[in-house]
Amino acid sequence: MCFFAVWVFLGILLCTPSQCLECPFGCECFAVTRTVKCVSKEILTVPQSIPGYAKAVIITGNNIHQIGPDSFTKMENVTNIILSNNRITDMASHSFSPLIHLRFLDLSENRLALIHPEALSIPGSPLQELNLSRSLHDLPALTDLTTALRWGGLRGLLRLDLSGNHLARLPLGFFSHLPDLRQLFLTNNSLEAVHSGTFSGMNRLELLDLTHNAFVTFGADALLELEKLGNIRILLGCNPYNCSCDIGRFAAWLNESRAQVDLDAVRCASPRGLSGARLPGLSVHAIGCVDPVQTEVADLPLQTSYVFLGLVLGLVGMVFLFVLYLNRKGMKKWIIEMRDACRDVLEGYHYRYEMDSDPRLGHIPADNGGSRRDLGSALPQRLTSDTCIVKPPADTQVKELANSPPVNR
Repeated sequence: MCFFAVWVFLGILLCTPSQCLECPFGCECFAVTRTVKCVSKEILTVPQSIPGYAKAVIITGNNIHQIGPDSFTKMENVTNIILSNNRITDMASHSFSPLIHLRFLDLSENRLALIHPEALSIPGSPLQELNLSRSLHDLPALTDLTTALRWGGLRGLLRLDLSGNHLARLPLGFFSHLPDLRQLFLTNNSLEAVHSGTFSGMNRLELLDLTHNAFVTFGADALLELEKLGNIRILLGCNPYNCSCDIGRFAAWLNESRAQVDLDAVRCASPRGLSGARLPGLSVHAIGCVDPVQTEVADLPLQTSYVFLGLVLGLVGMVFLFVLYLNRKGMKKWIIEMRDACRDVLEGYHYRYEMDSDPRLGHIPADNGGSRRDLGSALPQRLTSDTCIVKPPADTQVKELANSPPVNR
């Protein structure tokens, strides 16, 4: 009799899906492992009547487009839920609120387009692991997720997977409401830069995966942001690093940082001559650039000479101005004399111009040493039959001509 009772008890525990009356239609229930599986059954909604002993619920490969607060009723004991590859597009408010003991939630391989700000809100914040890899449909979904992480009260979250979502950038403060996060996976995205404040508030992070993104280098702000994370493990391999002059600072950081970086996987993708070379062991001379520190040291004597030359020129200028100030009276007298001399020269040129412009003086020699007798012969004489003009002396003719107004040509 006892043997028969034990046999019945084992049969109940190890019953097949068709034998378990509490198992929903199209699902498989395993009482021993406390697991319910509904895989590729073309289910349109989350099955109800999940057995109360279930701890893990696996619903994958179906056509569940929407989940809401009524999807997981009477599942207080469930701790793990896998909802991957169900074509879920909409998560309503308090979708997982009945799951007060939920520790692990997998929403990967879906097409989330609409996420309510309180979709992930669960009383008591029991959720520790959240998998959203390859689940965001577009950029608005990322914005909704940012709000959901802020309003979801996920302060107990330890592991977050956002890989494979084509993320080009992360909003500032995206992880600031996850203070206990230990592992963050951002692999297989399109991230090109890390901005200041991207990882703010993550004081307990232990692992950061940035592999398989679009990083060509890390600037000063990005390196400072990574350095703030402290002595954690950072995966930076499998990125298309461009080993040009701009990557020198990043190469120096790899050799000096206290973070545990996968140095062997950080390799150059371009230029062609350095493709595949390990970036941590690459010197600035191999890259073809001069070390910025050495350049500053080399330019220091030249900068000093420029400063000294500027001081000397300034001193010479001050001495020159001081000498001019002391000799201001002599300089004024010299300037007046120069002005008078220039004025005399200009008046002489003006007088000669007037003499040359008078037609009556066109044949008078310019020099004063010439014979005055020639002046009389040079002047035109007009004689008529009725009058007799007495020729005045030559000196008188010159004076009259000089006092007469000029005749326009």
